[in-house]
Amino acid sequence: MTALSEQARAKVNLTLRVVGRRVDGYHDLESVVAFADCADRLTLQPGAELSLVTSGPGAQDCGDTSDNLVLKATRLLAERVPNLRTGGFVLDKHLPVAAGIGGGSADAAAALRLLARANELSADDPRVVEAARLTGADVPVCLPSKPCVMTGVGENLSPLQLPRLPAVMVNPRVPVATKEVFAALGLRAGQLNVGVVDLLKSTGWPTDGSSAADWIAAVKRGTNDLEAPALKVESIVGEVLRALAALPGVRLSRMSGSGATCFALFANDDDAQAGAQLLKAAQPGWWVHAGALS
Repeated sequence: MTALSEQARAKVNLTLRVVGRRVDGYHDLESVVAFADCADRLTLQPGAELSLVTSGPGAQDCGDTSDNLVLKATRLLAERVPNLRTGGFVLDKHLPVAAGIGGGSADAAAALRLLARANELSADDPRVVEAARLTGADVPVCLPSKPCVMTGVGENLSPLQLPRLPAVMVNPRVPVATKEVFAALGLRAGQLNVGVVDLLKSTGWPTDGSSAADWIAAVKRGTNDLEAPALKVESIVGEVLRALAALPGVRLSRMSGSGATCFALFANDDDAQAGAQLLKAAQPGWWVHAGALS
């Protein structure tokens, strides 16, 4: 077979509520998720031997390939699909790691999509979906890479019709461990983070066909409950948020996931591009991307 290729798009949590911590230790979430137009690229050359090679500007940040989620997802799917055809993966890494935008999860999801194609499976085959869930909490939402409301521990997805939202994404190139951020949140097993009344009054999202302005207003009413604990773990998150909030034309700035990547939404592409240029000049060591979420 010829080589197959997939994009692994960055995930952005427009909102993220931590509903509570379950008795099994996992956290229940409610998040509006969008996907960016920046991505890693994963290529699969089907063959007899499973392997992974990393390349690109972020290759040195990937660590030991034996721990990579691409291989973990592949092995989990191979346990569920007899005689699964695998092969050699090449990961062209561009997204920052440990950044709150699901880079590793997006790579794993791309691997599952490639394996589904190579083995003539549907991307929503229950075995593919189960392998995604077992690989990591963000992998199921990255499998379709479409806007949705994500609930539970990441396994429940409700599709949304999201318009194109001009945005700037910034990472200060400081990794933030998700485990440390949740530890700083400090919820005990079985403890709720929001009250019953808060759940009943949960933000309603705009209907299909709503404008970008309607969506920005709705997202602004939300929050990211991990922002405050992330600031305790890495104070530079606050510096990034202040820099984004000061940009001309910004409509909203917020952290994504458990950080340290933050994003700002704009009314138009020109403002987003101008804002990104200002940040690149002021902070040449930061990773800055101007584009759109959808």
